[in-house]
Amino acid sequence: MSKLSWWFYTIPFISAFIHWLTIWMALKLLFHPRHPKKILGFTLQGVFPKRQQQIAESLGRIVGQELLSFGDIEQAITHPDNVRRILPLAEEHIDHFLRVRLKEQMPMISMFIGDKTIGQLKTVFMNQLEELFPVIMKNYVANLRHDLDLERIVVEKIASFSADRLETMLNEFLTKEFRFVEIIGAALGFLIGALQILLTLLMR
Repeated sequence: MSKLSWWFYTIPFISAFIHWLTIWMALKLLFHPRHPKKILGFTLQGVFPKRQQQIAESLGRIVGQELLSFGDIEQAITHPDNVRRILPLAEEHIDHFLRVRLKEQMPMISMFIGDKTIGQLKTVFMNQLEELFPVIMKNYVANLRHDLDLERIVVEKIASFSADRLETMLNEFLTKEFRFVEIIGAALGFLIGALQILLTLLMR
């Protein structure tokens, strides 16, 4: 009887181990086997290797349509604050052109341009550029939208990942989460085992 009682009280630990092992195997089955294998008449393959193309298409659609939309890009680069950040660099180049390059390429005209005239020309150019930059960037984004298919690029990149690389990448991000799931599973198994003991004792 005492021997039976000793095994009886190991139920929570056995239950914890079984739950941990089940979850550990389920996590492994996310990536393994890499290629389809016939086991007892069933075809077994890891979830990610089997669904890699579908996962790639779903992520490509999310990135291309929601996370990185060309509308957001256009709005950001044509925002007045961002345009004003570019203008000092443009002004520097214009100043260099009027003071140096113009003298080199058109010496006769530069003889009649003093600091006051350079300042006036810079003001005119900068006002025009401030209006022109948003138009240029909108046209650039429109052409980029036509030439650059973000969804297709993401799909091709993810679909071309090897199974080993995909597993390594996901493990780098999710190692802690996987461990947490395993611990929770073991804890839940232990509690179920303890509850079984408690119910058995109460029903005696």
